[in-house]
Amino acid sequence: MAFFRSLFANDSGAAQPSVPSGYRVYAIGDIHGRLDLLDDTLARIEADNAGRAPARNMIVFLGDLIDRGPSSAQVIERARTYRPPGVRKVFISGNHEEVLLRLLRGESRFLQDWLRFGGAECARSYGISPTALKRMDPDQAVGILADKIPKQDQEFLASFVDTFRVGSYLFVHAGVRPGVPLPDQKQSDLRWIRQPFLDNDDDHGFIVVHGHTIANQIDVRGNRIGLDTGAYRTGVLTAMGLEGQERWFLQTEAKSSTGANSNQEPPLVASRDLGW
Repeated sequence: MAFFRSLFANDSGAAQPSVPSGYRVYAIGDIHGRLDLLDDTLARIEADNAGRAPARNMIVFLGDLIDRGPSSAQVIERARTYRPPGVRKVFISGNHEEVLLRLLRGESRFLQDWLRFGGAECARSYGISPTALKRMDPDQAVGILADKIPKQDQEFLASFVDTFRVGSYLFVHAGVRPGVPLPDQKQSDLRWIRQPFLDNDDDHGFIVVHGHTIANQIDVRGNRIGLDTGAYRTGVLTAMGLEGQERWFLQTEAKSSTGANSNQEPPLVASRDLGW
């Protein structure tokens, strides 16, 4: 896992946020096991990109590919094997990827919380009974997960980065701690933070593009853009395109949602303002 990656960070103080000339960047919000919406979104991105002038293309996935929706295993397979010509893929690690990886590394104390907040659906997508896992000794259950989830999927999830910067934009799963320089940001904040990030209006030195916190519509502020529109329960997966100083959005139009559990998630880590 790489903590920080950057491409042509814009430190020039330009009045309008932008990406470097010749580049086109797409970002996709939290997918949460909705393969149908991911396929739709990738098709929309491909069609949008084909209708524009040639450019060096990137697609940034903002994390939480897994859990909650019915098809985590299939989403991972799709993302891992998706290789459109001439497109660079960047995968940001979300808090849900973190928890699964921690389980697979032996931290079995998180098993019940993981199952409650979307892990049951993830386990089922790999052909594992979540009911059986709940009844087992946690260490035994984690051993079954490690055996059933293919190593290539585990290695893929472990390869995700925490931040990616292009020009005036920083891509991250949850947000940043206001007032803290980027190199000093804590990984837990990048993956888990809500407040004080969401209500902070300060200039971070870049526009933060994030997911993690569901909004009823695309959340565009002066210092951040939230792209999590609750795909697993609303059927709306949001993507954003960036080129030069231009910015546009693409959204799915699913006919139904999965009815997944929408309870507020409790904290996994010590700080009480952090949540799933």
